[in-house]
Amino acid sequence: MELRRLEPGATDARAITRVNALAFREAYDGLLPDEVLAGFGADASDEQLREYADRLREDRNGIFLAELEGEVRGYGYVRWGEGTKAFVGPEEAGLKELYVEPDYWGEGIGTALLERCLEVLPGETERLCLETLAGNEVGRRFYEARGFERTGRSEFEIAGEAYPTAIYALELAPER
Repeated sequence: MELRRLEPGATDARAITRVNALAFREAYDGLLPDEVLAGFGADASDEQLREYADRLREDRNGIFLAELEGEVRGYGYVRWGEGTKAFVGPEEAGLKELYVEPDYWGEGIGTALLERCLEVLPGETERLCLETLAGNEVGRRFYEARGFERTGRSEFEIAGEAYPTAIYALELAPER
């Protein structure tokens, strides 16, 4: 497996979109309506991918892709400073996204991506926080097995409906 930073352009944006859609549909099956799942990650136009790639470029230092068998099989996206969610404090970072193709779950890709994301955080970062849909058992097991603790709850709007979320945090050692 090779871990690498995001490369500017539509190719990596397309790979991220594909992995995200596959993992999203699997992880949230039964939590979201079928029509929402079916429409998620529908083929984006080249123009949409270019716009998405431009947005990702701003956070390039915190986006990593995992390649296996010549294809992107997962990615992690961590942010700190401005642009994080409201539940992320000033000395914290947010794990915006961590997705792996379902066929590759349990093979260490998610763990490797999480570790790489942790490596790039500024030294003064005290916690890594994230939000996932409540009921996402795959995500809950993954994060709790890696030391994250549930610290709160919120709501997230998808397709005009509010869904409950769980907020998790991982305390980071100061000597990182």
